[in-house]
Amino acid sequence: MVDGPVVAVRGEAYREVAPELARFSVTATARDRDREAVLARLAERAAAVRVLLDAAEPAVSRRETGDLRVWPETRRSGERVVAWHGSVATSVTVTDFTALGELMLRLADQDQVEVAGPAWSLRPDSPAYREARHAAIADALARAREYAEALGARVTALLELADTGLAPQPMMARAAFKSGGPSAAPPELELDPQPQTVHAAVEARFTISEPVLG
Repeated sequence: MVDGPVVAVRGEAYREVAPELARFSVTATARDRDREAVLARLAERAAAVRVLLDAAEPAVSRRETGDLRVWPETRRSGERVVAWHGSVATSVTVTDFTALGELMLRLADQDQVEVAGPAWSLRPDSPAYREARHAAIADALARAREYAEALGARVTALLELADTGLAPQPMMARAAFKSGGPSAAPPELELDPQPQTVHAAVEARFTISEPVLG
């Protein structure tokens, strides 16, 4: 049991920081009446994507193969297959934004390849999160002191501190590129990284000295 008056406050902090990661997807597709031809073309186009991503290291920090799909196209009147479709998607994470635009256009310049993104974000261990949490605690303490001062009292001790959540606000700048075939030299593309908003909030309870009322 707590003896004496208590003040409960909420502290918040917002920080707008530069993104640290950019993610986009690359999808290679193929279509043919022959299933084996679709598989062969799909493997060839996926390999071409891998070659470009290999050449882009170390700007590419991570890549993951997502959905691999092969499905038949049938006539409405029955199950007769008139064509086969295939697609394979790769998720790419880039840390060097100076190479991002060129890489995306080079990938989109490949035959039957679609590129979509990027989505900007922070690293899970970004210092921005820690700074926002510290700022939220400082805000809670400042508010408690203001309330205590208004009562002619002072903050004496911390009773409880609860983290009510820290949420980044990821921004997505989505652009889609799809090429019907490679060309000699893809155009240049400059992308502007979108700032990320980080929000931290805490709830705190402090004991204060006896107020001077009246």
